[in-house]
Amino acid sequence: MAHAQAALTGERADLVETLALHRGFLRHTVQGLSDEQAAARPTTSALCLGGLIKHVAHTEQQWLRFAQGDAEAMASPSTEEGMRVARREREEQFRMLPGETLADVLAHYDGVAAETERIVEGLPTLDVSYPLPDAPWFEPGAHWSVRRVLLHVIAETAQHAGHADIIRESLDGQKTMG
Repeated sequence: MAHAQAALTGERADLVETLALHRGFLRHTVQGLSDEQAAARPTTSALCLGGLIKHVAHTEQQWLRFAQGDAEAMASPSTEEGMRVARREREEQFRMLPGETLADVLAHYDGVAAETERIVEGLPTLDVSYPLPDAPWFEPGAHWSVRRVLLHVIAETAQHAGHADIIRESLDGQKTMG
């Protein structure tokens, strides 16, 4: 993060620093946990802490690919088999798989964060926009700017940090704030 703060100024620095703040809240929820605790599902939800971090990292990577002009990053599979594979992969994002460790999940998340900061630093503008694919969750014909993508990634990270706080509190009473 020190590199990005030194290189980025103005709006870009604000966006990257805000994203880093919410990543920090999410990371805080797993401090001091074992791999087993990070994989535990202590609520009625299917979510676990390690899986939330995996999902947020994957989502950030996917949106930043889109922000560089890769429209396919957000496209839905077009075949029944592709949809089955995508569904399985999405389910796996939300849980820790055998052999995965919390340290590995966090290291991957750190790599995603560094790559996001590098991309934001190198983009010529935040104003360029790309068409979103046809999907029920996107407005038909919508285009999102890089700025809008970054705001969405911040919101997604903040939302899941809140989910993670509830899961952590269910595990052992620990709270991120308060």
